[in-house]
Amino acid sequence: MSAKATAPALDAAIHAPVRLQIMAALAVLAEHSPGYGFADLKRLTGATDGNLGAHLTTLEAAGYVAISKAFENKRPKTTAKATALGRKAYRAHVAALRAIIGGA
Repeated sequence: MSAKATAPALDAAIHAPVRLQIMAALAVLAEHSPGYGFADLKRLTGATDGNLGAHLTTLEAAGYVAISKAFENKRPKTTAKATALGRKAYRAHVAALRAIIGGA
């Protein structure tokens, strides 16, 4: 008898649908890109300000996203960018999802 195969590990910090959308958007940007603005991510995900802010905080706490805040024309501007760790974690999470789906 063979040992029971273990399921691939999903990353809880990325797995929530809005966080997965955020990481998918940020992971495709080049390292030298300034990232996505808060308004762009809000539009992309359909999240409210508070909900998007909470998800970004979770990703930032995991070390997956770097948040920068600045002023543009006297208005606050928040930008999010995937870190190297975040891009690596996103790729691993997608691989785990593919393994699960492929085995279904």
